[in-house]
Amino acid sequence: MIRVEHATVSFGGLKAVNNLSFDIEDGQITGLIGPNGAGKTTMFNAIAGHVPLSTGRIFLQDTDITALAPHARSKLGLARTFQLPHEFARLTVLENFMVSAAMPIGENVFNVVFRRGRFRGEERAAYHEAREMIELLEIDHVADELAGNLSGGQKKLLELGRALMTKPSIILLDEIGAGINRTLLAKLSEKILYLNRAKGLTFCLIEHDLDYVSKLCNSVVVMAQGELLMCGTVDEVRQDERVIEAYFGGGKYEATA
Repeated sequence: MIRVEHATVSFGGLKAVNNLSFDIEDGQITGLIGPNGAGKTTMFNAIAGHVPLSTGRIFLQDTDITALAPHARSKLGLARTFQLPHEFARLTVLENFMVSAAMPIGENVFNVVFRRGRFRGEERAAYHEAREMIELLEIDHVADELAGNLSGGQKKLLELGRALMTKPSIILLDEIGAGINRTLLAKLSEKILYLNRAKGLTFCLIEHDLDYVSKLCNSVVVMAQGELLMCGTVDEVRQDERVIEAYFGGGKYEATA
């Protein structure tokens, strides 16, 4: 689904990501893990198009997306959530989902003015899709609540739903479980697993909690100091001395990239 080839992201003289290569397999849940400062979110930002690569290339289903803007990548099926939710605080949950829906007719002002019938039909479809998303995420009780009034966990569900409204083929989840209670975390996990197993949706998630990663992920990519440390299963990662050292021993390791 995603292929990263020799990616480097530099900020001045600092290489936040250095010559990194890895794959995200189609139909899988892949974990991107590493200690603080490993470059995980920077790599996510590069995949989503929010920061440019200094060198290297990124492919989405064999299409080179290295030079594409974020909205162009979204149209190809790439979606992401953020560690800090980016909701429209003054819109309701329902309206947030409708705004996020793919509406090609409504994106053109000419169509809104002169093709009002088609635009209204598209808007009705977006409304019904938003209602279905609210039902899927089991947040009916806050459907008409302003998004800015939601709890942290509810905002994470909103972030996931907004990403799903774009009808993606892959979603990048940036610490989707951070700062939320165990009940909502269990619900998020349940929805992610359902979407992966029943709908075939591909996920890649940044997460620090290896126990949480082990419950969700088929494979894991480990970063440290901007470089690739290893790729493997959760069990392989847990037992790797370099990973243990990077997490708990001060970050000394031998990079494979």
